[in-house]
Amino acid sequence: MTQDRTVEIELGVRDQRLYDRLRSRVRPLVPGAHSDLRDVLLAFPDLVMLLARLVRDERVKVGDKALALFGVAYVLSPFDLLPVWLFGPLGAVDDVLVVAATFSRLMNHVHPDVVRSHWSGQGDALELIHRATDWSERQFGKRLRRALQRLLP
Repeated sequence: MTQDRTVEIELGVRDQRLYDRLRSRVRPLVPGAHSDLRDVLLAFPDLVMLLARLVRDERVKVGDKALALFGVAYVLSPFDLLPVWLFGPLGAVDDVLVVAATFSRLMNHVHPDVVRSHWSGQGDALELIHRATDWSERQFGKRLRRALQRLLP
């Protein structure tokens, strides 16, 4: 009779990814609660890091990698729709919206286990992604659609 045994490997500080060490010092989000801007901004680096890791995963299709790469490139780009140097903290909103929109599409194409395997943040990656995309939709979805309808005949 065989028993399944869970083996936990504890990495030494030198063996952990630098980002994972830094992330472990930030307090976790409350599971099941609605996200607000503070929660989304705290999770933002984790989400961008997750996109970068998905780009490097061979299980992710090329088109989905391109979308993830676009999200990372937009965040790292000095050119923004709302520049931080001009709008201050509000300048991060466009980055958050691009990352949320990127994940909104990727979650329909990338297997959840692949996403979870690259997650450095605390809690469930899929729950957090859902909370971030839900927050962006609640805050900006209607306004953005109305603005686009005015611009496009």
